[in-house]
Amino acid sequence: MTAIADIMQTAPVIPVIVVDEVEHAVPLARALVAGGLRVLEVTLRTPAALDAIKAMKQVEGAIVGAGTVTNQQELADAIGAGSEFIVSPGLTESLGKAAIREGIPFLPGIANAGDIMRGLDLGLTHFKFFPAMAAGGLPALKALAAPFGQCRFCPTGGITLENAPDWLGFDPVLCVGGSWVAPRGAVDEAEVEKVAREAAALGR
Repeated sequence: MTAIADIMQTAPVIPVIVVDEVEHAVPLARALVAGGLRVLEVTLRTPAALDAIKAMKQVEGAIVGAGTVTNQQELADAIGAGSEFIVSPGLTESLGKAAIREGIPFLPGIANAGDIMRGLDLGLTHFKFFPAMAAGGLPALKALAAPFGQCRFCPTGGITLENAPDWLGFDPVLCVGGSWVAPRGAVDEAEVEKVAREAAALGR
């Protein structure tokens, strides 16, 4: 079982993926992996998501997980589809305990000190800072991170190619989540690979 810390350090950007048609899943995953972004977060925002996770797992080198997991049923469904890690927009005790019980790498969302403390109570130290820009941007995360030196973060929400280097330059940030690398709809593999390569090059 890979730890969430290792997954977060695989590439500087985790694509946040919304798949509307299952046939788009494999070409998108292939292009992202070819561009150097191996960790793929498929959000459970569409009916095609679980089938997309199953399909993307066939792409060599891809580490496929589920995002927008908000309750224990979605957690079970995501694991059943073969998810290798779980990302949530927030953190509830019941979801946190269930993910820990399943032994799956888990990246819960936090937006304030109370969220982080709830996570620490569960033994979690790695968090998604969400929604990153709407929650106050980098100054907010710097203020939040200060009392919690043991914690590491993946800011997601409003991250772009232009502002990602600022976030990645802050030591407690291991990676960022970004949807700009994985546009919705039909896949131009060459273009996605090019954008992924630019994102992969953001690593320190």
